[in-house]
Amino acid sequence: MEYFLITLGALLLVCGFIGSAVPVLPGPILGYAALWTLVPTAKAPSTSILAFGAAIVIVVSIVDYVLPTFFAKKFKCSGWGVFGCAVGTIVGLFFLPIGLIAGPFLGTVAGELIAGRRIGHALKGGVGALVGYVTTLAMNLVAVAYFAIIFIRAAFG
Repeated sequence: MEYFLITLGALLLVCGFIGSAVPVLPGPILGYAALWTLVPTAKAPSTSILAFGAAIVIVVSIVDYVLPTFFAKKFKCSGWGVFGCAVGTIVGLFFLPIGLIAGPFLGTVAGELIAGRRIGHALKGGVGALVGYVTTLAMNLVAVAYFAIIFIRAAFG
């Protein structure tokens, strides 16, 4: 049973890393769930590590939803730009890996142009969306990497 749980945890970590880049999957939550697969085993992380991990997931999840809006406002995007960013992010999933970066940028630019903004402003909004996406991507990857380190040390250390 222990080997099954360690394998399940490893799969959750892989999905967590993928979910850090793909908005459909909750990367940090999946990475954190990997730690919980060890709880029924003799390799369980301490309750303080699990509590700290929960705090990380809460903070990262909140920031993950707030930061894109912050960057959109910072770069003065219209509602159409924000909508275009969301659509571009989803469409970008079909054109991996470049679509993950190009999708939000192009979607925001298209949304801003639909809103009647000039090309310079639209491009500025696209850069804002790109900065927001890359920032949240890095934050999610760091969180999942932390969970992976804890998992590997607990499971194999």
